[in-house]
Amino acid sequence: MSNVNLFDEFDPVSAKAWKQKIQVDLKGADYNEALIWKSPEGIDVKPFYHSEDVEGVLSNISKSPKKWYVTQSLYAQDSKRANKKAIEALKRGAESLLIVIPSETISINDLLTNIDLESVPIHFEFNFLSSEYLKSLVDYIGDKKTEVFLNLDIVGNLARTGNWYHSMDKDYQIVKEIHDYAQGNPSICILGTDVSLYQNAGANKVQQLAYALAQANEYLNFFKELDKEVATIAFKVTVGTNYFFEIAKLRALRLLWETLAQEYGVETDCHILAIPTKRNKTLYDYNVNMLRTTTESMSAILGGSDSVCNLSYDSIFHKDNEFGERIARNQLLILKGESYFEKVANPADGAYYIESLTHQLAEKALELFKSIEAGGGFLKQLKEHVIQKKVKESAEKEQLLFDEGKEVLLGTNKYKNDQDHMKEALELYPFLKKDKRKTLIEPILEKRLAESLEQKRLGDE
Repeated sequence: MSNVNLFDEFDPVSAKAWKQKIQVDLKGADYNEALIWKSPEGIDVKPFYHSEDVEGVLSNISKSPKKWYVTQSLYAQDSKRANKKAIEALKRGAESLLIVIPSETISINDLLTNIDLESVPIHFEFNFLSSEYLKSLVDYIGDKKTEVFLNLDIVGNLARTGNWYHSMDKDYQIVKEIHDYAQGNPSICILGTDVSLYQNAGANKVQQLAYALAQANEYLNFFKELDKEVATIAFKVTVGTNYFFEIAKLRALRLLWETLAQEYGVETDCHILAIPTKRNKTLYDYNVNMLRTTTESMSAILGGSDSVCNLSYDSIFHKDNEFGERIARNQLLILKGESYFEKVANPADGAYYIESLTHQLAEKALELFKSIEAGGGFLKQLKEHVIQKKVKESAEKEQLLFDEGKEVLLGTNKYKNDQDHMKEALELYPFLKKDKRKTLIEPILEKRLAESLEQKRLGDE
């Protein structure tokens, strides 16, 4: 076969020449008004991208995973039932587990028995913070060569609930204890940063990235003061339906983390667990949620997530059920086994549009991060309600676009079926819950775009 490059026969076309051709085809229409749109992050999106757009900014994401895991989430209300459910999910294609533990009464032995920890990475989420319980988990893992992510995120809990688990000093002391206790087992990742809260509450992508970095920076500062090194921080990130932007967001997160880690002089990985956002999920015409979670999962994979945990199409109004979870898991299995999404690492490398977005998102997020640090840091700005105010402002802008029909959710604010009735199908309360309790700071609250419209429709049924 000849090694001649067929494209050598064609003269290269500059970006300027492409733009001139487009302007001719527009027949007098304004190029900027007709073809350029501005994203909520302030990024001008052009109709085409050229190699000239990425000169000197190609992102070399060196630590992207070569493999991603199909992850099954489960709520461990009862340890033996959760164990049975986990084993069944692993038999049916799940490769990793995300286990939410609500209380200290859940038995670690019963929960993890007969699960091969050396081949199944496990993410934990704890609704409490207990030194004794966490130490017992570390003891159970022992010297097994596995991947276990404890995802201890005390600052994230403050942002979500408005309170520390105990107090700031005690929370940090427990994190330090567990870090020291697990020091001999490098396969246990202690710290996590839950970025999902910010997207589900309405923050734009630049804010999500900057808050992720600033929140993680609080932990790096803490351990630096103790003369201790952080090995890995796991990021839990939600992914929305702006397909290419979400791919770029995840890539930008890795770049930003590498930049921050280098400043501290530590060799550390950035582990990303990605989950579809709840922000755009709907109660009516709920099957459309399957389409949304499919594209969101695709963005998560192509963006370089280590683990992808899909969201059931009916998760906002149905209790956990075998059918919804099986469909969600099978969506990922189809992407992996039939769409060959596991065959190529960094598939977005070199795509001019995605490379340009990655660079712009990272640059804007770094600027916002520096502004947060100049203002005293993430924790200080949380306590002063600066972060809450910024998230609210972003959410209100997006809500207005939805209310005006400029941001479309099919079946909800466009092409809705008035014959749909959902009142009798509700097993869970699908709207924002406001608990009347005393908090140290104003919590950041998750809210779906369609909530007000859906409440009105339910009232009219």
